This record gives sequence, structure tokens and C-alpha cells, in this order.
Amino acid sequence: MKAIIPVAGVGTRLRPHTFSQPKVLLNVAGKPIIGHIMDKLVESGIDEAIVIVGYLGEMIESYLRKNYNIKFTFVNQEERLGLAHAIWMCNEYIEDNEPVFILLGDTIFDVDLTGVLNSPVSTLGVREVEDPRRFGIAITRNDQIVKLVEKPNEPVGNLAIVGLYFILHSKPLFDCIETLIRENIKTKGEFQLTDALQMMLENGEPLSTFPVNNWYDCGKPETLLSTNRTLLKNNSSASSYPGTIINEPVFIAASAQIANAIIGPDTSIGENAVIEDAIIKNSIIGNSSKVRHVSLNNSIIGNNADLSGNPHEANIGDFSEIKLR
Repeated sequence: MKAIIPVAGVGTRLRPHTFSQPKVLLNVAGKPIIGHIMDKLVESGIDEAIVIVGYLGEMIESYLRKNYNIKFTFVNQEERLGLAHAIWMCNEYIEDNEPVFILLGDTIFDVDLTGVLNSPVSTLGVREVEDPRRFGIAITRNDQIVKLVEKPNEPVGNLAIVGLYFILHSKPLFDCIETLIRENIKTKGEFQLTDALQMMLENGEPLSTFPVNNWYDCGKPETLLSTNRTLLKNNSSASSYPGTIINEPVFIAASAQIANAIIGPDTSIGENAVIEDAIIKNSIIGNSSKVRHVSLNNSIIGNNADLSGNPHEANIGDFSEIKLR
């Protein structure tokens, strides 16, 4: 079965990190976001992926071809007109009416896909959210979808579509997207996949839902760090280092060099990173970066960065309160 993975977004909310690399290549819990996603796909038996790239797409292609032994097709979305438009660009690579699995490339999930990919009808991953205005919303009856609404301004429900779509019959979907584009039907200025799926419903194609309880957003610095904390609970990996205290959970790459430091909890250290005389917790340190003589918390340090500070000396009496910067 083919997977379609749109990863053409620029990732403006994660700047400055996304000035030099795509959002899906940012590390979380020891590997890029797209790496966590691909691991789940390969585990579920997906043997072919169509990847929709744009900004710095050659970096994504290089990573995927180097690390995964499945068939890839890369489609360049030069003009970003919405998710439905991105999916439409894959039409020529899909055989007539074959099933496809669409998943957004910037959201890590933990779902057993075996049952999903064998569903007798098309089915969408959903979960309850506090702010439905940020999502496509599914209105259901007995787990069957009766209506879909893209990012509603007024409350219509809180069951959000979280970026996992198993489409049993791909032709009706592509026909509906073609109608959206031909008739220039947009929502919030874009061709929306939710609108195409709603059109499928209206044309008689059944849609069901499946629950996605473990779904991790990586769209902003604070959510990237939150996802890092969550994934490290099941993926802690550390060794001993000279003069260093490790407070798990952490991920420390085997090639990292660490001395005289306190690492963790909830910290990821990338390949060939150098950490000396530092305290680092709840942070992500990129590959080949150097961090020395500083204390970090709630921080994201990119690849090949060099961060250092000045050690302080203090002679402080009783009941004093001093803040060193």
C-alpha cells in the first residue's frame, strides 16, 4: 500500500531552526520527526511512500533515502495552495482507485495501524481537543461520520481530525479534489482536504473514525519540547561520562562527548555534540553542537551551534538572594 506524506510546509512557528532545515528534520527524542513517523509506517507494512516536498525538500529526500529501504516518489509542491492541492499532485502516481494512507508529516502518533489499513471503509483518525477552531472537525453518529467542518469559527463539536486518513477508494477522493480546484472552492483561502472528504460523504462514500489517543504535536517550540518529554519516557538511553550526573529520562547519542555536566531529565543530546561544564534539562541539543559553561532549561539548540558562557565566582552571605545571568 502507498502512503502519501505532505511535508512541504515552511514551519514558520519553529524559526530560527527552520531557516536552515525543514521542520520534519528537527530532532525529538533521538531522531527527526519524520523518522518517528516512518518507523511506524514501515512497521505497519507500508512499502511505498509519495512524499510531497517544497522548502529544502532535497534535505528530506536525502534523509529518507539514506535511512529507509522502501520505494519513494518525491513530488515538489512549488505553490502551496492547501492540503487538498498537495494530495492532488500525487494523482498520477496512484493506480486506479487503489487504497492510500495519507498522514501529515509533522505529527508523531502512536497507533496500531494494522486494523486501520484493513478497514472495510475509509476511516479518519480523531481525538477530542479543547480548541476545535484549529482543526477539521468530524461530527459522528455511531462512529460513522455524518459531517466534516474545516476549522469552525463556531462550536460544532470537539472531535478533531488529527492528520491520519485511510482512503479505501482513492478515485472518489481525487474526483472531489478536482471539483474543488476546477470550481475554485476554498476555505480560509486554501483547497482543504476536509472539504473534499465532505464532498465524498455527500456523494455517498461512507467514512468512519478510529481513535488516536497518543498524538504529539511538533509545530511550536513548546510542543516540540513537550513531545520530547513524552517520547523519552519510553526511549531513555544514556551511558556514564566523566564527572557527569545523568537524570533520566534522556537520550544521548553514542557519539556525543560529555564531561563535568548534569544532564536531564527530559533532554536529548544529538550525534557528535560536545557538552562540558554545563547543566541541561528539558532541552534538545542538535547534532555537532557545543555547549559549555552554561545552564539550560526549556531550550532548543540547533545543529552545529556553539553556545558558551562565563563561569561565575560568588561569596554570598546568609539569607541573600542573587540572580546570576
